[in-house]
Amino acid sequence: MSTDTIGILGAIPQEVNGIINQLIDSKVHTIGNRTYYEGKLGQQRVVVVYSRIGKVAAAATVATLLLEFRVSKIAFIGVAGGIHPDVKVGDVVIATNLVQYDMDASPLRPKFEIPLLGKTYFDTDEQWSKNTEKQVQSILAIDNLHKVVNKEDLAPFSIEQPRVHMGTIASGDQFFSTNEQKENLQKQLPEVLCVEMEGAAVAQVCFEFGVPFIVIRTISDNANQEASFSFQSFVEKISLVYGREIINKMFA
Repeated sequence: MSTDTIGILGAIPQEVNGIINQLIDSKVHTIGNRTYYEGKLGQQRVVVVYSRIGKVAAAATVATLLLEFRVSKIAFIGVAGGIHPDVKVGDVVIATNLVQYDMDASPLRPKFEIPLLGKTYFDTDEQWSKNTEKQVQSILAIDNLHKVVNKEDLAPFSIEQPRVHMGTIASGDQFFSTNEQKENLQKQLPEVLCVEMEGAAVAQVCFEFGVPFIVIRTISDNANQEASFSFQSFVEKISLVYGREIINKMFA
């Protein structure tokens, strides 16, 4: 059993409720309008919290996990909009690095670079990410997937053979709901697999504190005009189950 405590967070309740419901010997702490659930998953001590939406909210939550609960690692789990054409709804993206696509201090510094840090991309923990890739692949295998998610729930999203991708995730304080937003990001950062609103802020805080982290995103929509409908339905039917199964596999 690890004596370390791992922080687990998502932006909205649906991304972490399935995890919170499985905690053993849980204690509840309220700090800064956030509710932190401290307990065990199996033999692993964890603190689970939903950060609320956006980079500032996520950064504040991670700082609290690090300073108040002294967690040794951070895992962020949730949903994202697919950007790369190979990434489909129901797939899972595990970040190798993250970038803040709305950071622009030019002409003082290059676009996307974080001032004073001199960094554009923040790397996740390589070995943890690779181990998680294997675990998620086993979850998404069809013979297993249909045991944890009903076929009837997968069908509206045309999820048949979901895949795991590893690569760049972009974060910013916008919800992508038009093709124009998507195409503009693709032109500027063609390597980006998906887009969300918290991960790169989590990455920056973890980098500054020297704490290993991982970011795992399930693709809920295609970051276009249908994103709003797809997102709401997806988080209710799919993401809660995905999140629970992924975290259980990681800490089994």
